[in-house]
Amino acid sequence: MMKKALLFLFLAIPFVLVAQMPKLERVEPAFWWAGMKNPKLQLLVHGKDIGKTEVKIENTDVTLEKINRVDNPNYLFLDLLISANAKAGKFEISFSYNGKKYAQYTYELKVRNAGQQQFQGVTNKDFIYLIMPDRFANGDSKNDVVKGMNETALNRDSMYYRHGGDLKGITSKLDYLQELGVTALWLNPVLENNQPKTSYHGYANTENYKIDPRFGTNEDYKQLVIDCHQRGIKMIKDLVHNHFGTEHFTIKDMPTKDWVHQWPNYTKTTYREQVHFDPYVAKSDKDLMLNGWFDRHMPDLNQNNEFVKNYLTQSHIWWIEYADLDGFRLDTYAYNDAKFMAEWGERIIEEYPKFTFFGETWVHGVPNQAFFTKGNKINQGLDTQLQGVTDFQTLWGINEALNGKFGWTDGVVRLYNTLANDYMYEDPTRNVVFLDNHDISRFYSVVGEDFDKYKSGIACLLTTRGIPQMYYGTEILMKNYANPDGLVRSDFAGGWPSDKMNKFVASGRTEKENDAFNYVKKLANYRKNNEVLQTGKLIQFIPEDGIYVYFRYNDAKKVMMLMNGNTEAKTLKTIRFNEMILGSKKAKNVITDELLNDITQINIPAKTTLVLELQ
Repeated sequence: MMKKALLFLFLAIPFVLVAQMPKLERVEPAFWWAGMKNPKLQLLVHGKDIGKTEVKIENTDVTLEKINRVDNPNYLFLDLLISANAKAGKFEISFSYNGKKYAQYTYELKVRNAGQQQFQGVTNKDFIYLIMPDRFANGDSKNDVVKGMNETALNRDSMYYRHGGDLKGITSKLDYLQELGVTALWLNPVLENNQPKTSYHGYANTENYKIDPRFGTNEDYKQLVIDCHQRGIKMIKDLVHNHFGTEHFTIKDMPTKDWVHQWPNYTKTTYREQVHFDPYVAKSDKDLMLNGWFDRHMPDLNQNNEFVKNYLTQSHIWWIEYADLDGFRLDTYAYNDAKFMAEWGERIIEEYPKFTFFGETWVHGVPNQAFFTKGNKINQGLDTQLQGVTDFQTLWGINEALNGKFGWTDGVVRLYNTLANDYMYEDPTRNVVFLDNHDISRFYSVVGEDFDKYKSGIACLLTTRGIPQMYYGTEILMKNYANPDGLVRSDFAGGWPSDKMNKFVASGRTEKENDAFNYVKKLANYRKNNEVLQTGKLIQFIPEDGIYVYFRYNDAKKVMMLMNGNTEAKTLKTIRFNEMILGSKKAKNVITDELLNDITQINIPAKTTLVLELQ
């Protein structure tokens, strides 16, 4: 039985809505495709008293296997079996009550996406650029405010309100991104978020099949992906399995009493990932972490409910097929049910074997992070199917290498030790390496606005193992601390017609901003054009005297990185690295193109990472 507090939260509003609800409010997914590998499809049908009706499908190649009636009479879940012989086309789904026609829906099976060869996944050959759509560029001022939505305020002076950035704005800046060397875009969630407050970030979606109209339309999103693909840029969609927003129609009018995790009073998760692997865990602690709500406006979905599982998974498959996507980023991964996420991963790969996805694992310690990755290498008890993670451990290793003082486990040794633990992963090259994102302090601020440290960190990001990811504006020295997080989500200057400065062009940037942009551009494009920094093997040497040396190599090339974590310049004799240098006497500085004619000893400026291509 639901408690009084939850009855008030979820059910007081729906009674008003139901009276106005049409007999057939929606069918989701609204259409599907013929020829999918999985022949099963479950339709969610929502409408006033639709659960009291009988259903008939008029298509000999589509079988209605089961009509699932649930607690709420405003829902039906229809299990369909689509024959391998089914052709693209339309057919009728009829709903009747007491022998009389109640409602009808024309369903369509479409031809599968002709561009599905693009499903190549996002790999260590890519360079990801993360964009918060509301804060990047405004390409269509007509959709800044949409009548009828809960949040209609537009205030660029406030970090909490919408600013008007959209999909067409991103499209207008693809030249800029291509010049920078970007090969994949990750957009913070773009599904409709019709929450009454702070809806700009997108992480409390209220629709699963609809782009937020303040960003554009489904067609705009699909066109953005097409435009990106034409430039060799992939698209990553940000997904949230853990929760919906309180304004989601399945929350306001829940299909079943156990659609979300219920508590007598509002109960928040503990954010303690250890409950997944702690051999001594208390059941109450595990329940609280996994079933508690992430926030008041983010009801925690019950991923043991078969209808919830199907609804989520099918919507994700729908977007891959509809928009020709290349990858997923999975938000709040550790808060999900592990068994469900493994099943979800299997279903995605079953349909799209080359598709890739990585999870947000904001946890502490390499073992904690590795636990969530695929392979069942460290006694997980199941194969999570999670190919890679957002690598917070390497982030903190880089930060310590730049800001810490050299010691047995400190300074550059922290980074070395972090990568030495890569044996815990099935494949650490799938991890996404980053310096900042929408939730944490901007990198330039983290290094104290020290430009030498900034460039050293960028060099490490683009030369270490894994998939590098850059947060929008890092390349032009955007700064601030995530206290609160809205401070690191500022607008990209020049993305709005009224902006006085335009940082998208060299003439609008300061000398230092241009220096930063050109540094990223030079190294990112070198990486883009040289497989040695993409898929090349890595070998690292134990740091000495505050200097960390590592190599990336393949049969064609060797690149040597020398990170000086000291506040003074150092001269390093290289005889210790002969097993990798192997008689090479010269090297080219990748950034400056300067040729070093003698590399028996190398001068490394303070707080600098040199990137040298051995000749």
